[in-house]
Parts: sequence; C-alpha cells; structure tokens
Amino acid sequence: MAAEFPGRTAYDGVPPLAGFTVGVTAARRADELAALLERRGASVLRAPSLRIVPLSDDAELLATTEQLLHRPPDVVVATTAIGFRGWIEAADGWGLGEELLRRLGEAELLARGPKVTGALRAAGLKETWSPASESIAEVLERLLEEGVEGRCVAVQLHGEPLPGFSEALRVAGARVVAVPVYRWMPPEDVAPMDRLLDAVSAGALDAVSFTSAPAAASLLSRAEERGRLDELLDAFRGGVLAACVGPFTALPLQARDVPTVQPERFRLGPLVQLIARELPGRVRPLPVAGHRLEIRGQAVVVDGELRPVPPAGMALLRALARRPGWVVARADLLRALPGAGRDEHAVETAMARLRSALGAPKLVQTVVKRGYRLSLDPHAESKYAASI
Repeated sequence: MAAEFPGRTAYDGVPPLAGFTVGVTAARRADELAALLERRGASVLRAPSLRIVPLSDDAELLATTEQLLHRPPDVVVATTAIGFRGWIEAADGWGLGEELLRRLGEAELLARGPKVTGALRAAGLKETWSPASESIAEVLERLLEEGVEGRCVAVQLHGEPLPGFSEALRVAGARVVAVPVYRWMPPEDVAPMDRLLDAVSAGALDAVSFTSAPAAASLLSRAEERGRLDELLDAFRGGVLAACVGPFTALPLQARDVPTVQPERFRLGPLVQLIARELPGRVRPLPVAGHRLEIRGQAVVVDGELRPVPPAGMALLRALARRPGWVVARADLLRALPGAGRDEHAVETAMARLRSALGAPKLVQTVVKRGYRLSLDPHAESKYAASI
C-alpha cells in the first residue's frame, strides 16, 4: 500500500494528504487534479480562477493566420497541445487548414513538451526539436544560440502574451508573430475564488495548486479587488504552500515574492506527488504522553490513526504545540479560539471536545489555576525547551 501513496508518513494506514486541505485553481482538468489529490487523502476546495475562451471566430486569429500564409514563418513555436489543436480546428473552419499545415510543415517546428509534440504528430507534422525540460526558457535559449536575425518566428501563445520571450527574439533581430489561439478570462462565477480567499484568511487551507500563470494572476487580481491581497501574500509567505506545475506558472507569484515549489516534470501527477511530500514533511511529530502526535492542517494523527478535530480544538492544539510541554494560560488559549468572546468557559468546553476527538485524554494536561500543556514525554522536554 505504501507504493500507492508516494510521500506518505511512517504510518502506512494514513494517506499522505489526509488531514490537509488543498485549493485547486485549475479550470481545465480540474476534476483529474482533484481526484489525484483526494486519492491521497486530501480535502479539496475547488476555485476555478479562469475560463478559456476559444477564438475560432476571432478576427485577430484569422488575420494572424492569413498573415502567416502570405509570409510563411521560418520557425514555429508550439507551446500547448490544446492551443495548437484549436488553431488547426479554427483554420479548418475557415477553409485554410490544409494550406496552414503545409506552411507549418515547411518551417522549423519547436514543441515545448511531449503533449504538444503529440498534437503536432496527430496533425501529420514532425517536430524539429523539443526541450527535455519542457521549458519555454530552453526554447528561447536554443533559438538565440542558432540565431534568429532576419527570420520570422511564429509563437502560439499560452493564452496570454510572452513578453520576455518575444522581446528577446525581437532584440536578436527576429520578426515575431504572436498567434493568440485562445484567451484566459476571469470566471463568470467568482464565488468559489472568494471562498478560497476566505479559507486562506481563516487558516483553513494548507496549500493552493496552480497549473497556469493566468490562474495565479487571476487569483491575485481577485484578492486585490477585495482588498485582501496582503492577507493572501502573507499566508503564502507564512506557511500556505503555493504549488505550481512549472516555472512559467510560478512567475506571477514569484513577482510578488511568494515562495513556490515545482516538480521536476511539469505534469499533474508529479505536482500531486510533490504536494504529497511537502505537506507531511512540514509536520513535526511530537512524543506526547507515550504517543506519537502529528498535527496536520485540519486533523491529528495519533499513533498512526487519523483523528478529525473540530476547528476550535485545532486552534487550541496549535497554540499548545507552539511551546510543547509549556503551560499556556487560559487567557492565551481564549484568544486563539476562532470567534471567542471573553468567557474562559469556552476554553474548557473546546478542550473537552478536543480531548474526546484525540481519543487519548492524557495528551493534554490541566495545570490547576494556570492553564493547559501538552504532556511532552520527559526525555523530550529538554530538547524542545532548548529549541524555543
């Protein structure tokens, strides 16, 4: 069973993402990504941050296609499979498909990755070269090394301009023609994005996955519209994992000084595997009252058993775990409770429910007239006290 869930904890009975909540901003293939995350135990909050608008009837795409037929490109950079297929389908609809394929077949064809390579071959074309890294930066490097002065380079866009890529080619002397096959637009229903932003603010989200740069930019834009951009950025910088499918996707976040992680292979499977390693890897197991305690996003693992805990109990447990073995006053715990007032009785009620949820009441010790403490095992007391 361990092989089925790469990145799991030492306990084979607990999926690696059990107890964690992951936001999914993808629009296309969102079901597939959510299923992969849920298969590894995660709770998934879906918040599509964009929608794809095909341009099959767009005058700009038609004009660009006719321009390339009139003045054929020397080089064609195909960046996405869906975009390339959309271009050919649109050209077929205009009666230009056969001529476009002939012109493309005469050009140097550079495919950004294996999926778009497959789309080229399905159309009867053969790629000249494709980077092992699947990186648009490596494509640019190759073009600049071989020289582009006086050459026409057609670039099928991701859905938004590639200014750094195109500008570098123009500076090197190329005539760059951007092929806008489809556009990214904000979703018609922004409520799911708002729910994701609310969850981040409430500390109810452990990671957010991004599969395109426009999705990341759209979420940042929506946060800014709601006056919550600083909250979102602080959350990403403070512990919410920003997991991106590749370096291009990460650019809008990195421009805001948000730390990101990316898999070595820019695919959904490796992205999920990365999240399944990163989130459990951030958990520090605690030896408490003869038990092994792992505090995850919205649940606790006690001796290899997943124990769901109510939000109030999780807030108390996190407050106690910041200084394991030390007494935390009731007043401090009251401030940690979500929406708590001034009655310390709320702490006692939440604590009773926490102990019941943990299934091991002695994990949390009551210190009379002072507060509560995690019953850190004696041999670990000095280790954790020294680290504070």
